[in-house]
Amino acid sequence: MKKVYSEFILGDMRACYMQDEETGSVELVLLPADMAYEVAYREKPYPDSLVQVKLSGDTYAGGYAGGRTMRQSASVLSLRLEGQETQEEGGRTVVCTTLADGRGHRYRHYLVWKQGKKSLLSYTEFENASDEAAELEMLSSFSLSGISPFVGADESGLLKLHRIRSVWSMEGRTESQLLEDLQLEPSWGGHAVRCERFGQVGSMPVNGYFPYAVMEDIKSDIFWGAMICHNASWQMEVYRRGDDAALSGGLADYDFGHWMKRVAPGEKFVTPTAILSVCRGGGAEEISQRMTAALDETVDAGPESEQALPIIFNEYCTTWGNPSHENICGILEAIRDKGFSYFVIDCGWYRQPGVPWDVAMGDYHVSKELFPEGLDKTVKAINDHGMKAGIWFEIDNLGEKAESYQDTAHLLKRNGRPLTTSMRRFWDMRQEWVQRYLEERVIGTLEKYGFSYMKMDYNDTIGVGCDGAESLGEGLRQNMEASLAIIRKVKEKVPGIILENCSSGGHKLEPLMMGECSMASFSDAHECEEIPIIAASLHRVILPRQSQIWAVIREDDSLKRIAYSIANTFLGRMCLSGDVTKLTDAQWDVIDRGIAFYKKAAPVIKDGYSRLYGPKVVSWRHPKGWQCLVRTEGGVEHERKDGLLAVFHSFDGEHDGVLEAPLPADGKYQIEEVYSDAEADVEIANGKLACRIPEDMRAVAVLARKV
Repeated sequence: MKKVYSEFILGDMRACYMQDEETGSVELVLLPADMAYEVAYREKPYPDSLVQVKLSGDTYAGGYAGGRTMRQSASVLSLRLEGQETQEEGGRTVVCTTLADGRGHRYRHYLVWKQGKKSLLSYTEFENASDEAAELEMLSSFSLSGISPFVGADESGLLKLHRIRSVWSMEGRTESQLLEDLQLEPSWGGHAVRCERFGQVGSMPVNGYFPYAVMEDIKSDIFWGAMICHNASWQMEVYRRGDDAALSGGLADYDFGHWMKRVAPGEKFVTPTAILSVCRGGGAEEISQRMTAALDETVDAGPESEQALPIIFNEYCTTWGNPSHENICGILEAIRDKGFSYFVIDCGWYRQPGVPWDVAMGDYHVSKELFPEGLDKTVKAINDHGMKAGIWFEIDNLGEKAESYQDTAHLLKRNGRPLTTSMRRFWDMRQEWVQRYLEERVIGTLEKYGFSYMKMDYNDTIGVGCDGAESLGEGLRQNMEASLAIIRKVKEKVPGIILENCSSGGHKLEPLMMGECSMASFSDAHECEEIPIIAASLHRVILPRQSQIWAVIREDDSLKRIAYSIANTFLGRMCLSGDVTKLTDAQWDVIDRGIAFYKKAAPVIKDGYSRLYGPKVVSWRHPKGWQCLVRTEGGVEHERKDGLLAVFHSFDGEHDGVLEAPLPADGKYQIEEVYSDAEADVEIANGKLACRIPEDMRAVAVLARKV
């Protein structure tokens, strides 16, 4: 039987530490604060643990666990409670629970809540107080047990797992499955382990899945959520042996990500942090936005220029990797006084004669052909046009035509050979020499020319790991930790710099990197019809105020197409590119009205709550149907305000021309402004916003206010 050892009310959440009376193991159960812990009848409850660990030499859990999970190892079964301390300071509550395994190893699990937040932070510290080195093969950042205590042993079809998939240019697709569909039903005898382990291996942490999971109790309308803050390999597991389910996660373990960490006597190791939350009602949107709101405070503390969500112009889809002083000056004249605050010089500024830009990154000598008088003159021209100048770097990688590509002494290796992908190799970021080199070439360039914005691209992945540590996975972890160190050094040396997190678009959209950067390239789907689908889906995993969405305008675009592209950016941060030197007055009129609309909508984008409506879009590449994102001003942790933004997109067929989205039930609204390429038929009636769009591939955006 289990008993409540301690419990804490943390805002609208209840953290219950449950202790098994027979084994002494301690579990962490999260519940909405107004719900007490009740255990529905269980035939044979299995004890779990708030820390999951596997040491080299441990016995596996049995039940055919080998190769499927390292949870519930012999070390976990030996854990006993040593004590629990609570600290209150600066509006923060920290609960530290210490476990010991009887072999001189201590495990301190930290649960952190800041007053006013609707999420928690969780991480684990391992201390080796023994006389021998310990080899960690798995150590969880979090482990939530008792999902769900309100589901009885004879009930099925009530627990669901929500995940978010990610592939290049189609980031953010939600996947929802009953545990039965994942074959996570308990067996007739309770013997075989049931486990769904998933994650990502490599240096692109959002290349496959987002480090995100939500568990739902359909009957009780309760949602448990977790996100992992880590810029390399990670994993999550839904584990079931008996009726209870558990959700845990952290670094990818030895089986999944070839991670093993040797901890010497007297040393400690701390896991990445996880963001946790629990709520009743509101669906997956509510629990997701509770977790993304964990970054609000960090982003609020970012560069002052970012607080109004200024507009970016990036010249990549204008020059296609061939920026020059001459063509940049032409662009600057075309966009003069249009409302842009940042102008970013993208890849190619370092291009040397006869060498394509996409295989030359790494040396970073300014091209004398493109910038014969140096970058100084170009940066001055950008500043003279009232914009902050930005520049592109691919810090970690080297192109095959760069001189540095052959400098193998300073490059990552696997099995003794340079780690090579198509056209690229990778700096060993752990080396002091590499850190000094990047300080000179990257930070030195920023400082010399006065850049105040840096786009950090990253166009391939290291994969499972690299040499130089006790395991390939630990080599990867160390390398990406060192990569983060150079980013932090940039911020230190260039105070107030705006950092754009870009990894082939959206493959680094995880909380650790998002917390270091002002914004991120949401995707590489620059000119695609599926842009609004991707952008709206990402509201579940990143803050819209950080989601840079491109509107690439072409000289042969119709006014309808331009309005569609511009309206996409209302789902996040507006960034323009394309044929701006060749547009007609009519085309510019649609753009200008869109810029003015975006600036009015910015407060709702910055601080709001999102709901997505419309039929499921099966094919993102060839979408049919429609969608509408409704965002009300004031987030999950802030007082709701009066503003409302609704963005309708219709796709190819499969709708009758009348699109409707429900408005919040907390008041009546009136329309203030409508954006489209032409006059749009929009009205509010019966608590709904109705938009009539007779044509396919059309966008209409509406600003409304509560009356």
